[in-house]
Amino acid sequence: MTDRIPITKAGLVKIKEELHHLMSVQRPAVQKAIAEAREHGDLRENAEYHAAKERQSFIEGRIQEINAKFPKFQAVDPAQQTTESVVFGATVTLENVESGDVLTYQIVGPDEADIKQNRISVQSPIARALIGRSVGDVVAVTIPRGQIEVEITNVAYA
Repeated sequence: MTDRIPITKAGLVKIKEELHHLMSVQRPAVQKAIAEAREHGDLRENAEYHAAKERQSFIEGRIQEINAKFPKFQAVDPAQQTTESVVFGATVTLENVESGDVLTYQIVGPDEADIKQNRISVQSPIARALIGRSVGDVVAVTIPRGQIEVEITNVAYA
């Protein structure tokens, strides 16, 4: 089935926690803020009311987005991988052949990618270049600044 969305088990837990927080904490809080803002009278010039309504719209949109994706999520436990090549869930250490810089990325689903945490989407150009490769392979990767060559120095599944 092509409409499956890969996600790590840890990523699925975080999405479930986010949904629970949105529904049990943020939704009631914004509903209360809207009710309080209504008590202040004229809604046309009430900044608190408009801000709360905007926040409510964001929260409801995010809840709908998560609920629409839930049936499509396909949870993968990276620790269950037995391959030595790069596949979804792998944590890959790379060395830039030219500069010697070392980078480590985990290949995750699009809904859990976060470059600040070195988690890149399986759909990213870097991940696509690495999938199926093994330790010792030198791979040409296209990045915004152009193309670089990296050597895979380690592949781990945790």
